[in-house]
Parts: sequence; C-alpha cells; structure tokens
Amino acid sequence: MRLIYALQDPDNPNSLAMRMRRARARRVVELIARTAAEAGSCRILDLGGEPDYWRLFDRGFLEGAKVHITLVNPQAFQVDDPMFEAMEGDACAMPQYADRAFDLVHSNSVVEHVGDWPRMEAFAAEARRLAPRYYVQTPYFWFPIEPHFSTPFFHWRSEQGRAQALMRRGHGFAGRAADLGAAMRDVQHARLLDKTQFRFLFPDATHVDERIAGLTKSLIATRG
Repeated sequence: MRLIYALQDPDNPNSLAMRMRRARARRVVELIARTAAEAGSCRILDLGGEPDYWRLFDRGFLEGAKVHITLVNPQAFQVDDPMFEAMEGDACAMPQYADRAFDLVHSNSVVEHVGDWPRMEAFAAEARRLAPRYYVQTPYFWFPIEPHFSTPFFHWRSEQGRAQALMRRGHGFAGRAADLGAAMRDVQHARLLDKTQFRFLFPDATHVDERIAGLTKSLIATRG
C-alpha cells in the first residue's frame, strides 16, 4: 500500500500521478493556445482548482497567452499572484456568471467530489454553459486502484464495508475515521464515474481514456 501511495504522491514531481498530470496538461495547452490565437487572451474558470496545479504549465506560455484564471472553491482563500482570482462559490450553481462568461472551463478530479448524481448533473451543466471550450478529467470507476484511498478494489466494496475499513485504519489520503459519521463522510466524498455516466454528463465532448498498463485510469472530456 505504501508503494501505491508513493506512486500517487502529489508532492513528488516524479511520482506516476504527477507524470500523468503533466501529460494531461498538453491537452489543456492546446485549448489555451487555440483560444489565445482567436481572441488574443484566455479567461479560464478553474472549478475546484488551486494555483499550485498551474505550476505544471510553463509560466511564459501562460503569460504570452494572456491567461487569467478564476479559481472557484467552497471556501475562499487568498492568492497574491495577479494571474489568479480566488472566488468562493458552488461549482454546481454559479448564477453570478453569464453564459460563456469565460473562454475555457477547467476541472481536474472534481466532479467525483461534488455529491450525488443530481449535483454531478448540475456541475456538468455549469461547465458546459460557462465557456465554449472545456476540459474535465475524473478517475475511472473500473480502474482497480482507488486514487483517494490508495487501495486496490476499495471502491468496489459497499459503502458500509468501506466505512468499517476506515474505522479500523487509515487508507491512502484518508486517516483512520474517529467514528461512523466521519467514515461515511469520507466514503461519500468521492463517487467515481464509469464511461457511460461520464459521457452522459458531457455528451458534446471528445472523450479520451487515459491509460496505464493497458487499463483506463481516468476519463477526459474536452470540447473546442
């Protein structure tokens, strides 16, 4: 299990997870470059994002494309980089923004965290509404290793079984749960999608499977 956790370590630039993130970033670069070529700049709405993620990208490229990134998260935080604006909000309901208020909506491993199916539908509708182009990525349900708990087959067990396991010990990025309530909150915080569900949410996208050792690890939807 420690090996699996090390492969997923977001603080290690050489971990498998970070190498795959850099590979994914090339798709985002293509969308930004296309937008900047057409409009002279690129206004990005990053749902659930943080400034650290954007260190994957060449700063000179972002500045040359005149990128400005609005970060929307449930809790507000301070950011002192003029390229970013951090906003408090619900990614499933953003009436404060008009249709196509941005050039590109970006989401990396967020849709699986927004809640139950109606909220996933609302999230997808907002992503599709707010920009002509979007990039959405999410882990794949049928990949055998659950990325949040770093445990093979963990997500294929019942909610009750996963909660009991978390009460016994920590798994991956989740520590040992103090009680059943905390365990259930951890379990329900991540709801992985299969291909049929993901394609239903983003029917107007080009869909790509991100693979490792021949197995689909995550799902990517892009439009534009």
